[in-house]
Amino acid sequence: MHEPVLVLNANFEPINVCTTRRAIMLVISGKATLVMNGRGEIHTVNRCYPRPSVIRLEQMVKRPRPTVRLTKKEILRRDDYTCQYCGQRSPYLTVDHVIPRRYGGQYAWENLVAACPACNHRKGSHTPEQVNMRLLRPPKAPPANATYLFARHLTNNEEWLPFMEGW
Repeated sequence: MHEPVLVLNANFEPINVCTTRRAIMLVISGKATLVMNGRGEIHTVNRCYPRPSVIRLEQMVKRPRPTVRLTKKEILRRDDYTCQYCGQRSPYLTVDHVIPRRYGGQYAWENLVAACPACNHRKGSHTPEQVNMRLLRPPKAPPANATYLFARHLTNNEEWLPFMEGW
């Protein structure tokens, strides 16, 4: 009952992921319709309900375009948990300001990268050019598309991919 279910807007745009329990309640109350049932059924005393994988809301929900929040977790995820100076993959990474704050570097996607503690210490409060270090990739904001936003749920839910591609 706690498996993820993809929620689509009335125009088939992916907008959220909810639990199976919540999805069934939305379908029973008439607020959503079942789009894909790839998980069997749920049996109650009186009825059988299909266990949804994807549901679509009946009414269009207006909402602002989603953005990815600037957090350490998202910076590490954007950089694939890889040091942007030496290329080492590690679960123990720090966030480095490419242009240090003392030189006017901002707290922004374009100025923050994942760095291993050794490279971060070696760079210190200098620019990469001052200490002869190069970035593997220039930093930029990650895409705020459905595939990136709901990526952690996609490993067990390949049937969601057709709904993710256009957004």
